[in-house]
Amino acid sequence: MFRSCARAGAVAVGAALLLTSCSSSDGGKKPTVAQQPKSVDPFWVNPDGNASRQVAAYRKDGDDSNAALISKIAEQPVGEWIGPENPESEAKGFTEAAAKADRTALLVLYNIPHRDCGQFSKGGAADGDAYRAWVDKVAAGIGDRGATVVLEPDAVLHLVDGCTPPQFAEERYDLLKKAVSRLKQQPGVKVYVDAGNAGWQQPDALDEPLRRAGVDLADGFAVNVSNFQTTAASKDFGHKLSAKLSGKHFVIDTSRNGNGPYTGGDPKETWCNPPGRALGERPTTHTGDPLVDAYVWVKRPGESDGDCKGGPKAGEWWPEYALGLSHNTK
Repeated sequence: MFRSCARAGAVAVGAALLLTSCSSSDGGKKPTVAQQPKSVDPFWVNPDGNASRQVAAYRKDGDDSNAALISKIAEQPVGEWIGPENPESEAKGFTEAAAKADRTALLVLYNIPHRDCGQFSKGGAADGDAYRAWVDKVAAGIGDRGATVVLEPDAVLHLVDGCTPPQFAEERYDLLKKAVSRLKQQPGVKVYVDAGNAGWQQPDALDEPLRRAGVDLADGFAVNVSNFQTTAASKDFGHKLSAKLSGKHFVIDTSRNGNGPYTGGDPKETWCNPPGRALGERPTTHTGDPLVDAYVWVKRPGESDGDCKGGPKAGEWWPEYALGLSHNTK
């Protein structure tokens, strides 16, 4: 099954951590990174992310070579996955920090009930009421600040491929549509509904489910989240789907698609920590394609897809994999 293996159980950095000096692996000095030029990429680079901390640790040990490799990740804006416990404070912390840097936060909402069909990224809100309350808190935390939201990786696709039991379908479509509507009440928010990847389902199977999930109310859809399909394949997939969705725009996750999808080993695990992958195009809004609003790093490179191939739990930082991605990048 060509799932996007989105990040589970994300432990997001809260408002207090973002807005105060905190201890780190470099002996107490908070890692710092420069923002990318706003004209090229308006998204915020978190100076306190896992990659930045890894760079600081390598530099402390005098390992300049590995520090340079991980800097390829640390210097780029990546998605901030809002956790289940403190959604309002996390959304507020990320968007306030981004606003102070004159940038926009890239947020990922991944808390739909019955998430990931009980696989590596299982979990999610306890029920529909809990999910609606969670989304409302995320929106309140964003306030009137800018944010781009990628909504619920895999949620629609796991209905289409039958992985999610059919008795949950109507509620899930309703939850997604109302989430889009609620987020769009915030004046500075853009929303992209996840639409899978070029190796999973064909556009003919997706347009109606995405409409039921509220894509018509959204700014567009997202493709290749946490996956490895090439940018060319993702553009082709996105264009075909856009044609069925009245010309909706889309964003492409290029975080780990530099070498394309993995073609060796068990085909059922091409999505879970595949070896030999590389970072893809750097995040930018200059895509050269009028339908592609941005290349974004939704999946945070270096964080595991799950406890397969020697990796830690989904969403946990894995330095060795991060080094591999950076080393393989041309």
